[in-house]
Amino acid sequence: MSGHSKWSTIKRAKGVTDAKRGALFTKLSKDIVLAAKQGGGDPDMNFKLRLAVDKAKSSNMPLDNIQRAIQRAIGGGPGSEDLDEITYEGYGPGGSAILVQAVTSNRNRTASEVRSAFSKGGGNLGESGCVSWNFESKGVVMIESPTDEDAEEVGLVAMDAEAEDVRIEGNSVEIYTLQDKLSEIQEVLSNNGVTITNAEISLVPKTTVMLSDKEAEQTLRLLDSLEELEDIQKAYTNADFSEEVLFKYSDQ
Repeated sequence: MSGHSKWSTIKRAKGVTDAKRGALFTKLSKDIVLAAKQGGGDPDMNFKLRLAVDKAKSSNMPLDNIQRAIQRAIGGGPGSEDLDEITYEGYGPGGSAILVQAVTSNRNRTASEVRSAFSKGGGNLGESGCVSWNFESKGVVMIESPTDEDAEEVGLVAMDAEAEDVRIEGNSVEIYTLQDKLSEIQEVLSNNGVTITNAEISLVPKTTVMLSDKEAEQTLRLLDSLEELEDIQKAYTNADFSEEVLFKYSDQ
């Protein structure tokens, strides 16, 4: 399982405080608005919107909030605003690649905040294209199985459904597939009684780099500080982290 996925799993396991839940709902709303603007407001006809809605529901976002976000996108309801999608690229401590996806109504504010976060976190913001070549868009499905044996079974089901790759670590299963195959993989898993923890379109590094413990902790803090920014939807990295570093970080 990739370092970023381990980190993301730990963040989900730790949960979010009430103070951060409002910020999370804001990010989820932006995902819904953008998906609905691009492909329409019907989740049954818009797979990207369906993913955004499913993610919002799994995060316990109220249904009224979800509907309001869709309405803002298709009808220009209250709170409607022009949003731009921007990608920032840079390097973390130890030279790891970091790619940041932002959705903002104020490009100057977002650029300033991202640059500051990189600087304070021991990294540096780079030019467009400096690290994006090392990432490719994939469908990613995360599953937490009751036992290691169940995880192996889930992996076999996914491979039979023509998943590109399956990575198993303990009772955790991470399934990689082409974007266009994600919906099909989800359906096959669900039909086989598999409970999906998370499914999304993600940027997956082609190659990873293992960092020293100090660099790894610094990178984890930098990733957290980036994702805590209001305009940042997701931060990706090609850094890998040891189990010891992740365990220590999860207790902080």
